[in-house]
Amino acid sequence: MAEYGNFQYESYQDLQTIQKFLESLKDGFKNGKITFHSGDDEICLEPLDLLKFSLRAQKKDDKCKLQIKISWKEGTIKTERPTLTVKPE
Repeated sequence: MAEYGNFQYESYQDLQTIQKFLESLKDGFKNGKITFHSGDDEICLEPLDLLKFSLRAQKKDDKCKLQIKISWKEGTIKTERPTLTVKPE
């Protein structure tokens, strides 16, 4: 897949909608194909077995931010697998 594209989406959503989105994203990773669609914009990604994962969480006064970044190169598989644990409260 040597296609080029850029997809961006930003909006305010309630917690239940975010949960549904994350479930769909999880299913996409499980199936090896994630398609994002909004209006006329669409992009399809096919994640590989091993991906680069970055997480950043911030809290300052009443503002909280969670950033998750997942990236990979098509056709490339790496073997490094550091561990991260997330504790649900």
